Amino acid sequence: MKTKAPTQAKIEVTRDGPYLVSGGLPLSEQWIVTNAEGDSLEYREGVKFPTTPQYALCRCGQSANKPFCDGSHAKVRFNGTETAGHEPYLEQAKTIDGPTLQLTDQDKLCAFARFCDPKGRIWNLVKQTDNPEIEKIVKHEAGHCPAGRLVIRDKATGKAIEPEFTPSLGLIEDTEKKVGGPIWVRGGITIMAADVKAYEIRNRVTLCRCGNSANKPFCDGSHAD
Repeated sequence: MKTKAPTQAKIEVTRDGPYLVSGGLPLSEQWIVTNAEGDSLEYREGVKFPTTPQYALCRCGQSANKPFCDGSHAKVRFNGTETAGHEPYLEQAKTIDGPTLQLTDQDKLCAFARFCDPKGRIWNLVKQTDNPEIEKIVKHEAGHCPAGRLVIRDKATGKAIEPEFTPSLGLIEDTEKKVGGPIWVRGGITIMAADVKAYEIRNRVTLCRCGNSANKPFCDGSHAD
């Protein structure tokens, strides 16, 4: 389900600078839990930062006070030019049909969290969703995609099957790759581009915080490289 954020909650992408967060959004670490084979299974909450009405999050990846901005973007002459389009998700996604579920996939949004890989990979599994156990796996894997690259829909109704989130931000930490991942934006929070044009409001997206995404402001998995 989608949870609408408070109207005052928003994230502003500043030109070649940080993300300005307002509306008192909670912020915490979200560690990817893996098994012995390195498969992504769940999230574990780590450090919870004090909730403040406003704060600035580093976007260039160079701050000495991560996750917060310390002005390093100016010193390194960070180029934060936004390259992501404003087209709605469904206009950019491809659809894979299964017996009971449909999977929509917008691969430019991949944040490389790898919940989609276990048990045979979600793109194959969705074609076997007449099996209740596999249907359950597909719902779990799509729902754990932090970027909303992958969304499952009930084939009979066309309705998206979304996890329900309290409006909040998570800092994804990749235990398997030993790198910091993107900012996980949850619960239908408004994201304003530097030109003050809003991106599509979605239940879950991920914002780049390493500075290297080719799909700014969204994560494209570059942190893993």
